[in-house]
Amino acid sequence: MKVTVLLFATLKDLAGQRQISLSLPNAGTATVEDVRRTLAALHPHLTENLNAAITAVNQEYAFAGDAVHDGDEVAFFPPVSGGAGSVDDTDKPEILRLASEALDLDELMASITITATGAVCIFSGMVRGETLAGEMRTGDLVQTQYLEYEAYEPMAIAKMQQVADEIRQQWPLVQGIAIVQRVGVLQVGQNTILIACSSGHRDQGCFEAARYGIDRLKEIVPVWKKEFGRDGSSWVEGHYLPTTDDRAGSTEA
Repeated sequence: MKVTVLLFATLKDLAGQRQISLSLPNAGTATVEDVRRTLAALHPHLTENLNAAITAVNQEYAFAGDAVHDGDEVAFFPPVSGGAGSVDDTDKPEILRLASEALDLDELMASITITATGAVCIFSGMVRGETLAGEMRTGDLVQTQYLEYEAYEPMAIAKMQQVADEIRQQWPLVQGIAIVQRVGVLQVGQNTILIACSSGHRDQGCFEAARYGIDRLKEIVPVWKKEFGRDGSSWVEGHYLPTTDDRAGSTEA
C-alpha cells in the first residue's frame, strides 16, 4: 500500500522536500506508527523530529495505533507556533481564512456584525521586532527582522471551523466570529492573526470568546512561523500536544 506523507516546518527543512510517496510493507494492517517507522528507516536523519512530531491522517489528528489505508494523506509536523468560511446563517456570520495580504480590520469587523450587534471584541497579533529569549522571557534581547508563516492549509481551515464551533457551544450569544491567519513573509509591525467576536452586548461573551479563540488556535490550528534575525533563522515550535479530545466532534475542547 502507498500513502502520501506531508512534512511541515522543521521536518520539511530537514527532508529538503514537503511531500513523499511512501510504500508500506504490511498492506491492510498499517498504523500511524508503521508510517513513522518506515519513514524514519528511509530517512534516519528525521528520526528524532519524527518521534516528537504530531500526526494527522486525512487532515485530522491521529495517534500511533490509528489505522492507515491505501491512498491516505499522512502529515507530520511540530506543535503549532503559536480561503474563507461560508456564511450559512445571516444571524451568525463567520469568516475563516488564511490570508496572504494585509488585514483590513474595518472590513472584517463589518463582516461579522448584524443589525443586533452592539459589541465587537478584536484580538490582533503583531510581529515583534524584539523578544526576550528564554522560557521566562528574562534572557537576552533577540532582534527579529521578519517572520515567515506556513500552514497545512486544508486542515488549518477545518480546525478554524472547529474553534468557531467550540466558541458557539460555550458562548451561544456570540453572533459573528472572524478567525484570520496571515501566511507568507511578514515584517515587523504587521498583523499576524485576527480573532474577532461580536455580540449584542459586551457582557454576552465576546471578550471571553475572543480570548478562547486565540488560545485554542495556538493549540490545534496547524500554522508555524519561522523567525529570521541577524544570526540566521529558526522555526518557532510550540509545546501543546493534541489528544483525542482535539478531534473534530469531540464532546470536550
